[in-house]
Order: sequence, then structure tokens, then C-alpha cells
Amino acid sequence: MFLILCLLGVAIQAQKHPPKAKPAGPPAPYGPVPTPAQVQWQRMEMNMFCHFGPNTFTGLEWGEGTEPEDIFNPTALDCNQWVSVAKNAGFQGIILTAKHHDGFCLWPNPASTHTVRESAWRNGQGDVLKELSEACERGGVKFGIYISPWDRNAPTYGTSEYNKVFLKTLRSAHTHYGPIFEQWFDGANGEGPNGKRQVYDWKKFNAQTLKLQPNAVIFSDVGPGCRWVGNEQGTCGRTCWSRLDVEGREPGKNAPSQDTLNAGNYNGARWIPAETDVSIRPGWFWRASEHPKSVQELLRIYYNSVGRNSLLLLNVPPDNRGLIPAEDSLRLMEFRAALDSIFAHDLVIEAANGERYFGICASNVRNSDHKSCCCWDNIPAYMRGHENHCWSFHYSPVYLIGYNYDTCWATDDTVTTAWVEFKFDAPKTFNCVLLQEYIPLGQRVEKFHIEVEDGNGNWRTIAEETTIGYKRIVLTETVTTYKVRLVIDQSRGSIVLNRFGLFMDRFLEDE
Repeated sequence: MFLILCLLGVAIQAQKHPPKAKPAGPPAPYGPVPTPAQVQWQRMEMNMFCHFGPNTFTGLEWGEGTEPEDIFNPTALDCNQWVSVAKNAGFQGIILTAKHHDGFCLWPNPASTHTVRESAWRNGQGDVLKELSEACERGGVKFGIYISPWDRNAPTYGTSEYNKVFLKTLRSAHTHYGPIFEQWFDGANGEGPNGKRQVYDWKKFNAQTLKLQPNAVIFSDVGPGCRWVGNEQGTCGRTCWSRLDVEGREPGKNAPSQDTLNAGNYNGARWIPAETDVSIRPGWFWRASEHPKSVQELLRIYYNSVGRNSLLLLNVPPDNRGLIPAEDSLRLMEFRAALDSIFAHDLVIEAANGERYFGICASNVRNSDHKSCCCWDNIPAYMRGHENHCWSFHYSPVYLIGYNYDTCWATDDTVTTAWVEFKFDAPKTFNCVLLQEYIPLGQRVEKFHIEVEDGNGNWRTIAEETTIGYKRIVLTETVTTYKVRLVIDQSRGSIVLNRFGLFMDRFLEDE
């Protein structure tokens, strides 16, 4: 009898306190996801393009391929200066036009007779790729190359033999100059000497590139590493998916439409993020008659590229001396100073570090037993390890504060609509909101909006947008408030965000 009563008591207690379900693990990847090289590439955010070659001396955008080699004669080439300008402007990498459509090679390419080797520059001993790759290595900047498949000089262009020549050209550039972080291809395809257009063997071009440079991100209309954004105005789509369908497509005339390249594909089968290429000047090659864009124009480009889930590739062409012109360098320093002034002051981070009653409340936290997760005081103490029902979880909204890229706020698998609210001791004035998804697990958010609380306790929407991706920067009216709320209206899977920040841009405010 005693044993029966004990077992009955255990059963009653089990009904009152049933065992907790085993918590779910980390969020599973959703859809196609980036490779580690693609993640690293996206986190570079801004790289410098350098269009340089015979066109620098002729004033043409597309050379004819008949220009004499001696026309290339930079009298003061200094790749260390290029790297210094790039670093000080905040660029992480430099991509050089090693061979443009005219076919002239900035290195002694053994597969061509139209190179620096045939010029009088440095008595035929010059090698721009060598000088730039070594300068990049010294300066801690990554090195990339553009090699146009179109060649208006090669006698075999337009025949089956040319693809073999082009593979030799790629091999030469990929085996003598160290690691290449990005190989830039375009689909330009004019007629050859025989009046025929070349049928490019893209499969072999890409395969050999990745064999020789396995960590290189290959750019083209269809990737496979990253894609053209569809225009040269510096504007990515307000909706921008890093997914793209490329089956049966190739660079050039058979590429996806420019609208598709701008926005990506909602259900795209491949992870091929957008790269936004635009020049600091009206043209791609240097001309004495042209001048760089204003700081405000560059900021708009930044918001419309990096701020819309794209990488910005800003062309800064060296002049006919082989130097970045002083006016371009100065404009880049002004641009960098503006970015630093804006983004050095994240109001959320500053409040978390300095305000006693700063707090965060989220409608759902992955693996939490609580319907919502709130903490309204002394966040930094909790971040230092103090246990709390909310902050003790691995996917707490506290990880939206921008300290660590690889931590995030995440919701349960079934939760695809959620909100997170920020409260401040003192009112915050801002006109710029920064969001990031944790893209190693895919891109999920389809629609979101941002609200602020007014002086009467009412919530008001100040922005409505669609995708987030690696980074989304939303410009709003200038508002002052004690409370801000991010609402994810629609997500394709559980929500996984790793950054929320508030900033004030007084440069665009003054326009």
C-alpha cells in the first residue's frame, strides 16, 4: 500500500510539473546559404575599382585594340599610393582592370603580344599586377582583378582557338600574383577579326579560376560568386534577395533581366549576392575634364548599395601619371569622415553602455519559456553574465546590440512574425536605422516596419520596407523618441537578426 501511495504521489507531481521539452537547437539554415568566402566578401562592404590602361591616355571608354603599346606610359606609377588612399577611405580590397576590351595587358602575359612587355614603359620590364599585388600585401588590402573576355586585339578572337588563349591568360594572372579575392568578368562580346562573336566557354573559365584561386569570388551577370546589380548608377533594389536563378543563363545577352539582377529572385536556387559598381567620376577611365561626385552623392550611393544588401565597388581611376588624383583622394577622405561621423555613434550601443534604465523587450526568444522577454534596467550588467530569464538565453535580443557578428536574436521555428522594442532613459534623435540578418543561416525577412512612440504613448510607423539581408540601412524623417520598435511582419522562417542600430546623418539632413 505504501508503495502504491508513493507512486500515486509521483504521478500527481508529474502532472503538476511535467518535464520540460528538450529545447530546440540553433536555427537551421534556410534556403541556399553563402560559402565562407562569400560571407567574408560581403563583410568587406566597400572595395575600390581601378580602371587603368591605354584608355587613360586616349580618353576612350572602350579602346579599339589598335592603340600602340607605347601609348601606355604612366610617368609616376605608385601602387603604394593607391593602397594608402584605399585604406584611408575604408576600402577593404582593390580590383584592377588587368585587361580591358582593348586587349592590352597590364602584366607581361605570355599569351599575348599586346602587353606592357611590348611598351617602352620601364623598358618593357614593367608589371602593374606585380606592383599592385605587392603593395596590397604590404598594406593589408586584398587584391582582385578584372580580365575582360572580349579582346579587340587578339587575332584568334571569334574562333574556337581563342578560349584556349583566354584560359592561358587567366592562368598567367592567377598563378603569379598571390591570392585573388575577386575575379571580375563581364559579358561584353563584340565581333572578332573574322566578323564573328566569340562563344565563351564560361564553364571552363570558372572551373580553372576556382582551381587556381579557390577562395576567389567570381563576379559576372550570373556569378557564381556575386552578380552585377543591373545598372551603373550605384543603386540596388529596395527589395534585394541574395538568391538568383541562373540555370540556362550566362553573362551577356543571355543574362537575367536588369530588373531581376537588381532585386534577385524570391525563390532563387543559388546564393549569388549583388555587387553595385559605380564610378566616382562620370566615366570609368580618368579624364582631366571630369571631376568626382560630391560627398552627399557618395553617401546616397552607400545607402543605396551597402544599405540595401549589396557590396559597393566604387571606381577611382588613376590618372595618366599612375596616381589617384588629389581631388579624388580628398573627396574619398571627406566621404570616409562623413561615414565615421555618422556610424561611430550608435545610439543603442551608447545607451546600453551608459543608461541605467535602458532596456529591450522582444515578443519571442528562441527556447524561452516566457511568451515575451523583457528587461528594463542595467543591460550591461546582464551582458557581463548576470542571470536573468531573458538574457541567459543564447538568442536573446540583447545580441542585437552591435558587439559580436556571430551572435543573434532568434525566434522559435514557428514564429515568423515578431517585434523587439527599445526603451531609453533620455530621448533619442535619429534619421537612420541599421539592421542586419545573420546571413550564414540564409536570408529570411520579407517585410518589416519601424515604429516610434510619441509623447502621448501612441505608436507611429516611420518606415516600411521589405528585405534586410546582410545589411539594411533605412533613412527616415528625423524623429525624437524614448521608444523604438522593430516589427518583422513577414519572414520565410524563424527570425535571425544580429544588429539593430540608430544613427543621425546630418550631412543629408543639411541638403
